[in-house]
Amino acid sequence: MSNRRAHIGRLGEDHAADYIESLGWVVLERNWRNRYGELDLIAADSDAPDGSTLVVVEVKTRSGRTYDDPVMAVTPEKLVRMRRLARQWLTTQGRGWSRIRFDVISVRLDGFAPEDPAAVRIRHHRGVYE
Repeated sequence: MSNRRAHIGRLGEDHAADYIESLGWVVLERNWRNRYGELDLIAADSDAPDGSTLVVVEVKTRSGRTYDDPVMAVTPEKLVRMRRLARQWLTTQGRGWSRIRFDVISVRLDGFAPEDPAAVRIRHHRGVYE
């Protein structure tokens, strides 16, 4: 992976984590990995109606105009892999969750000034896979 691509991805994940925390959620894990893949963010949504929703978040960041919304890059295969990885993560935890939801956060950065926080656009797609 190129340094620019990794940098853009890290910026997007930082913005997504800040956004999630601004909602009052608790980020439990960032970039959780095992040999089968990676989950970008795992969070607890304590404001959900059931009070105990685990949210697995895929972050898609773009600094160009390839897609109208970076969520377009999330394939059905990626969603299946996220679910499998979430099951694996859950086996390492000592608690259960009444509900698990899969969200995508799309982050669009300015292609010429990706560091400019004023140019960041975030879209939150809730419940893309439940």
